[in-house]
Amino acid sequence: MHDSLGLQPLVRGIPPIRSRRGPRRWRPAKLHADKGYDYDHLRRWLRKRRIRHRIARKGIESSTRLGRHRWVVERTVS
Repeated sequence: MHDSLGLQPLVRGIPPIRSRRGPRRWRPAKLHADKGYDYDHLRRWLRKRRIRHRIARKGIESSTRLGRHRWVVERTVS
């Protein structure tokens, strides 16, 4: 299965986050992703849910700009 197909179930499966102040957060505030997730339908889906995204664009942006965030993601997923 391509990674982009698993993004929506992954985001939906995130449990509520207990906050020190205020109510629980039911969605992540921001999502960082590499070029494998560069699809308009995913960007629209995230926008509709008010999740800010930082997704590298295919053929436009260098992946190195995501480097500091990518390490955290790769470490968490592996």
